[in-house]
Amino acid sequence: MTLSVRLDPVLEARVDEESKRLGISKSDLVKDALELHLGMRNPYALLLQVRSLAPMHRPDASRNTGGGLKARLRAKRPD
Repeated sequence: MTLSVRLDPVLEARVDEESKRLGISKSDLVKDALELHLGMRNPYALLLQVRSLAPMHRPDASRNTGGGLKARLRAKRPD
């Protein structure tokens, strides 16, 4: 569904700045805000999922993160 909304210049500028800061489209920013406002998304539930011990289907996601970072930094500055 397409929806057109008129925004005052100040709000439009804030939406533009925030979408650029987050690296998402303005459309995605507005959809996220609407979902939160309408109770369709619960940030607390996401926090509980992240804090739980339940697997997030990427067992290697937090292994050797320091080693990978050091290798990338060394590649940039091979002193």
